[in-house]
Amino acid sequence: MEVVLGDDGRRRCWWGDSSEEYRRYHDQEWGFGVTDDHRLFEKICLEGFQAGLSWITILRKRDAFRQAFAGFDPEVVARYGEADVERLLGDAGIVRHRGKIRSTINNAARALELGQEFGSLAAFFWRLADWSTTAPTEPASTTEASFALSRDLKKRGWTFVGPTTLHAFMQAMGLVNDHLEGCAARPEAEVSRRQAASSLGVDTTAPVS
Repeated sequence: MEVVLGDDGRRRCWWGDSSEEYRRYHDQEWGFGVTDDHRLFEKICLEGFQAGLSWITILRKRDAFRQAFAGFDPEVVARYGEADVERLLGDAGIVRHRGKIRSTINNAARALELGQEFGSLAAFFWRLADWSTTAPTEPASTTEASFALSRDLKKRGWTFVGPTTLHAFMQAMGLVNDHLEGCAARPEAEVSRRQAASSLGVDTTAPVS
């Protein structure tokens, strides 16, 4: 796990320089703070679809997923029925997995319940943000926080929300900053995620490093 120097002169986490899609995703999205409920719901769902596949596969299909699932609006997706399941199984633009499609529909209803309880998905998830300023030397695939979040969501009826899936979600949405030391995106992501937390009134107990 190391930082690499791209041919554009920008230093990135090793995985973020492997393709043009990954460059954009790494430099502009991964680890940057997200407070939009549709994007938070989208990411949890897409991480579920990614299980057993590479993220680049899902990233390349993301626009098709967004079209298939109404922009990941939980209010719309929660109303999907059997006809929608069959329609989605026939959509070659997405990953056609019956269990994951049904899970997305179920989780949309669970997301609405969570929003009603906490005011928003953002309010629920951002209270779990990690404000450590120590950069990882080798990012983990799970953490105590992702195990705890997995247990909580499963108790609430969510599916396809294992600790590995949820840690990837937390990394991507800025709840942790797992950009490596020396990566040009690390300080940019840190500013972004603290701004996101501030907009929600979340106390960030550690200073920006």
